[in-house]
Amino acid sequence: MSRMPLLALQNFVAAARLGNLTRAAEAANLTVSALSHQMRQLEQRLGYPLLLRQARGVKLTPEGQRLLDQVGPHLDAIGQAFQPFAARHDRVLTVSALPSMASNWLVPRLGHFVAAHPHIEINLESSERLTDFERQLQVDAALRVGAGQWTGLHAEPLFDEWLMPMASPALVQKMGGVDARPLSQWPLLGDPDGEWQRWFALVGDTAPTRYVAMLNDSESHHRAALDGIGVALGRVTRARLLLDSGQLIALSPQRLKTRWSHWLVYPPRSASHQGFLAFRAWLHAQASEHAQHMARLGQAAEG
Repeated sequence: MSRMPLLALQNFVAAARLGNLTRAAEAANLTVSALSHQMRQLEQRLGYPLLLRQARGVKLTPEGQRLLDQVGPHLDAIGQAFQPFAARHDRVLTVSALPSMASNWLVPRLGHFVAAHPHIEINLESSERLTDFERQLQVDAALRVGAGQWTGLHAEPLFDEWLMPMASPALVQKMGGVDARPLSQWPLLGDPDGEWQRWFALVGDTAPTRYVAMLNDSESHHRAALDGIGVALGRVTRARLLLDSGQLIALSPQRLKTRWSHWLVYPPRSASHQGFLAFRAWLHAQASEHAQHMARLGQAAEG
C-alpha cells in the first residue's frame, strides 16, 4: 500500500469523535463537501464503509469503530509529542518560579507588566522543581535562587537575599516592645541551616542553645511568626509585603545576607523571543527597585 493518508485519518478521527461532519469540517478549516469527499476517498482506499450518514450526524460502522480504536490513540500520541515543538509566538510567554517567590514577590508586581504589555499572554508556572529547558520547550525562562551556575543557560543576577528577625505585633506587645529585652531572650524559630548563629555573630551577641520550634523552610517560618509562635529570621524578599503592611515587625535594622541570590535563568533560544525580551527588561527594573529598597534598609541599620 502507498503512503498512508494521515490528514484524512486525522479528519476521520475528528468526525468520529464529534459525530458531526459540520463541526469536524469547521475544526479542520474545510467545507463539509471537501471533508465528505475526503472520507469517501478513505473508504474507497480501505475497501469498506467507515461512517453512516444520518439526519443528525454520522455514526461509525463496526469497521469504522475498529479503525478509530486502532488509529485514534496513535494520533493523540503524535499530537502530544509534537506540541512542545510547535512554533513559539512572541506574544505567548511562559515563566517558571518558586511558589514562594511567585506569590510573595512576582505576582504582586505582575499587573504592571500586563498593563504595559496587553498583547503578551504570560503563563506563570509555580514549581519547586528546576526547569529542564531541553525537555520543557514551552518554558521560556525561570526565576531561581542559587549561585548563578547553570550549565548551558544564561543566568542574570536580579538581587541578593537578606534575612532579618521579625515577629507579629501581638508577640511584640507580649514581650513588652521591640527594645524591651535582648533578642536572645525572645522565643526564636530555629532552622537546620543555623542562620541564627551567623546573625548573632553579626550583631556581636551569643545565640541561644534552645529554640521554641525548629522549622525547615522559609514559608513555615513566616507563617509561625504571623501566628505569634516566635521570631523568624525571615527572608525579606518574601516577607516584604508582610513587613510593609505591619503584619510582621522587624525587631532589628540589622540584616544578614544569605549565601544565595535571585537569578533570571533562560536558554539561548529565548534571546530572540520578543515577549521575553520585554519581560526581561521589566523584571530587571523591578529587581533594581527592590535592591534599592534593601539598600535603604541597610543605610538605616548603619545609622
